[in-house]
Amino acid sequence: MALTYTPAPNLGALLPEFALPATDGKTHRPDDFMQAKILVVVFTCNHCPYAQAARPRLIALHDLYVDQGVQFVAINSNDDGGYQEDSFTRMKEERYDYPFPYLRDESQEAAKAFGAVCTPDIFVFGQDRKLIYRGRLDDHWKKDETAVTRADLKEVLDTLLAGEPSSEKQFPSMGCSIKWKS
Repeated sequence: MALTYTPAPNLGALLPEFALPATDGKTHRPDDFMQAKILVVVFTCNHCPYAQAARPRLIALHDLYVDQGVQFVAINSNDDGGYQEDSFTRMKEERYDYPFPYLRDESQEAAKAFGAVCTPDIFVFGQDRKLIYRGRLDDHWKKDETAVTRADLKEVLDTLLAGEPSSEKQFPSMGCSIKWKS
């Protein structure tokens, strides 16, 4: 496992285009989520311990904000050649089921367009689909969520839903590097 941190965010960047198959049997594009006030795109995977630890907390945030106009989308861009757990077939297994779209980026073009580098790598876009936040979920990467002392993504969502500008001070995500195809 190679620990990777995200680079500084390019705030104001437009949401990249994509058309990716999902575990729900549909192909999703950015236009599918235009009704959402806020779009949270999370690059993740099945095998990474950082992504595994974040999964239940991401689901809890989704459940907290789904009725407030916040749409979550997960994207797995890992090369499954060396990580069969990250294959599209395995993504469809019940234990990896998300209550929001879980997309497969087989070509890795979406990850490249976003500039994603690790799992999880979190991007938050406003209604104008400009990047407002790129950073970590919270300040603790292990599964023990009682150790979380700063819930960065939650704070960002609360701030945005209150109509206030998000802070430009952002903390980078950390996680396993995306497994790129050679």
